Amino acid sequence: MIGLYRRKGEYIMSSFVITTDSTSDLPESYLKEKDMKEALLSYSLGDKIYGGEEKLDVKEFYDMMRNGQMPTTQAANPEELKELFQSYLDKGISVLHLSFSSALSSSYGNAVLVSRELNEDYAEKGVKVIVVDTLAASLGEGLVVYKAQQMKEAGETLDETAKWVEEHKLNLCHQFTVDDLFHLYRGGRVSRLTAVAGSLIKVKPVLHVDDEGRLIPIGKVRGRKKSLIALVDNMERTMGSYRDKNDIVFISHGDCEEDAEYVASLIKERFGIEKFLISTIGPTIGAHSGPGTVALFFMGDKR
Repeated sequence: MIGLYRRKGEYIMSSFVITTDSTSDLPESYLKEKDMKEALLSYSLGDKIYGGEEKLDVKEFYDMMRNGQMPTTQAANPEELKELFQSYLDKGISVLHLSFSSALSSSYGNAVLVSRELNEDYAEKGVKVIVVDTLAASLGEGLVVYKAQQMKEAGETLDETAKWVEEHKLNLCHQFTVDDLFHLYRGGRVSRLTAVAGSLIKVKPVLHVDDEGRLIPIGKVRGRKKSLIALVDNMERTMGSYRDKNDIVFISHGDCEEDAEYVASLIKERFGIEKFLISTIGPTIGAHSGPGTVALFFMGDKR
């Protein structure tokens, strides 16, 4: 959203926008409120490609996965990224693009290549594209976007906002658990033996996203409820000096909203945090994590 924002007693004109990838899993209501555009990552399911105008209801998507259909995903298309960035540059508006983790997709690399080309073409017009690798996924990426948007609305410049994201993105912590190890096996995150054995004895892995933006197993517990409690236990160990600075916590889920609400209730009871954003994990991330995933995002001293 372009407009006037108050800074140090004066009103200044915002001259940049924030864009991100559809992997941020931010709700449509938030994107519309902020007039924020996303680069779409399409996916295939059955013999159809979804993305853009061709969309599949998220619940239907997860039901199809439960019934054995396995989706495949694609990175953000360079031509579509170029079109997105140019739509602002042509209006004299710079772009801060907060990208899906480079460890999980080539979308970041595509955005960087496009930005280099455009920055040469538009140099004389005084506008530019800055691309930041959030090293994040799902609402972890979304929380980076949320924090950057807050800075923008407070009157920070493009360069100031990009600098803050670069300096603090590793303070955006991801904790998550999955209900079915098979989907992690498909993505190469666990071995077949681990997936089969874990499923038989009802082991639920707990994972996080590390400093390089990769999905890393950090523990396992037996039983669904214990895995959800483990997310909050890990949050307590990880927050450190940010314990009293988390004014909002993001939680995403793979069509299991009650479990996400349960995690929110534990956080509220343990830490007194009142504000949450809870949203469904979209198809691009959900294709690899599967139905029943619950993911928790917050600020901490380290990932």
